[in-house]
Amino acid sequence: MLMQKKGLLIGGAVVTVLLVLLGGSLAFRGGPVSEVTVRSIPEDLTLTLDGHQIAANGTVKVKEGSHTLVAERDGFEGSTQTVEVSGGDPLRVKMYLYANGDAGREWVKEHPDQALEAEGEAGKRFDELGELLAAKYPIIQELPYIGPGFKVTYGSSQAEPDNSEKIALYIKLLRPEGKAKALEWMKGHGYDPAQYELIYTK
Repeated sequence: MLMQKKGLLIGGAVVTVLLVLLGGSLAFRGGPVSEVTVRSIPEDLTLTLDGHQIAANGTVKVKEGSHTLVAERDGFEGSTQTVEVSGGDPLRVKMYLYANGDAGREWVKEHPDQALEAEGEAGKRFDELGELLAAKYPIIQELPYIGPGFKVTYGSSQAEPDNSEKIALYIKLLRPEGKAKALEWMKGHGYDPAQYELIYTK
């Protein structure tokens, strides 16, 4: 299941980006601002922040608060990220896109060093995500689990499908008493069913 998440991560933008208008910083009045140093791959991707085109690389300033960023390039999977900035602390962020078309694959051939860096970041992010999920959802260390009349696995959340840090438990009911037995198993192992997104299948 984690391998499926890795595929999703590699298929799209993996990391959060904060940038400002091309050629300088956004003009803000009041409130602290954060200095952001960004690294983007491909280096010539197009980025917008709150609807305004922004620079792909460099150090810029962003006002605290919520911002929506969109990254695009021909031949690559696009990315939309909503990020929160606060406190005026400096940040280092990355924006890596991954090829999903002929133009992107051609770019990868012509820029092997950048492509390798992006793949390395994807692998690192995958490992970090695995550790985060294991800490947040300790039950996954016992999955998959087959019990009397049920089977429990986990996968992407249906409530928050774009949130890679959110999972759902998929409970396959093999017999009529499967649901009750699955809930009994969870409680018996110290897990509160109310704290999980449960999806029942047959």
